[in-house]
Amino acid sequence: MGRQWLQAKREVAGLKKGLMVGKMVKEIMVASKLGGPEPAGNARLFAAMEKARRASVTRDVIERAIKKGAGIGGEKLVMDHVVFEGYTPHKVPVIVEVMTDNNNRTAPEMRLLFKRGQLGAPGSNKFLFDHVGLVEAHHPNATTDIETAAIEAGAQNVEPLAHAENDDIPDGVIGARFISERADLHTVSQWLAQNGWTVVTSELGYVAKNFPELTDEQRTEVGEFLHALDDNDDVHRVWAALQ
Repeated sequence: MGRQWLQAKREVAGLKKGLMVGKMVKEIMVASKLGGPEPAGNARLFAAMEKARRASVTRDVIERAIKKGAGIGGEKLVMDHVVFEGYTPHKVPVIVEVMTDNNNRTAPEMRLLFKRGQLGAPGSNKFLFDHVGLVEAHHPNATTDIETAAIEAGAQNVEPLAHAENDDIPDGVIGARFISERADLHTVSQWLAQNGWTVVTSELGYVAKNFPELTDEQRTEVGEFLHALDDNDDVHRVWAALQ
């Protein structure tokens, strides 16, 4: 669900693992801006910092990103959060979250990307998604019951998550995607972190209510289109109704 189009993206272009450093740094800034500079009280920031460290982003870069996002010191993060709705080729609904310092530049770029996607097109579709809290995490004990963990953490739903769907989930562990009410995101993340889980993603996101049926060839075309969207420097998250 949601970002599982990344698997199709891997099949299309032999993806490099993880996020680009620039997008990792932006995620740290955004998380710091939205939830404050202290990772102990900001699950999204904590997860973003851990991901950046695993990618060998230096401590100085991480600290500067936190300060800029939180408005500490001389530099301040001035960015607008803009959401674009549309459809990929073969009518797969997609939501694109953008963080930009110049929407007059970004909006035409998004329109051009949809135009280049042949049958890709902008259009209202938020009603086809649920806006929820999403926590992706893994536990070293492969026999851990994810349903029990979801109930105790306060999540509304949970589904298994494998390394093939998220590079941050190691092989040989139990991975899961916990879905919560938006207001419960921090509580769920905190419970998991305090009970042996390693949280790799904690964010608000979109979960599709239904998924179009696609052939392998169509999935490849959709993956190429989503890849092009995600490669834009201002694009922060891409959510698609693709299983």
